[in-house]
Amino acid sequence: MSTQRTAINAEGIVDWGLPYPHAVKFGNLVFLSGQLAQDEATGQPVEGGIQPQTRKVLENIKAVLEAAGSSMDMVLKTSCFLMDRNDFDDFNVVYREFFKKGKEPARSTFQVAKLAPGYIIEIEVIAGVPD
Repeated sequence: MSTQRTAINAEGIVDWGLPYPHAVKFGNLVFLSGQLAQDEATGQPVEGGIQPQTRKVLENIKAVLEAAGSSMDMVLKTSCFLMDRNDFDDFNVVYREFFKKGKEPARSTFQVAKLAPGYIIEIEVIAGVPD
């Protein structure tokens, strides 16, 4: 296994100007930084609630994984942060669209007190990278 550490930044995904890349690839694993749902056209959080924000976050994750040579099928673990536990069911409706039955990753879901203003969900993942 390679022990080379590589920073990954996917084209088209917001660069927040903070001291972390979109992901770090190490050997056959890729660790994604938390993704938020920013509308690139407006620079603001995606409007419409938990489902549109969840969809945008998972689309961002898919793009970062592809930039790292991985895919949604290779996601091993997700950590999901929701501002409101009452959004859990609607969040799961969209989440299921991105993970095939039988390929769902391990997951932890937390209600948090604050995310960046206007954002109601953040997701980070750990994924494998095929040889």
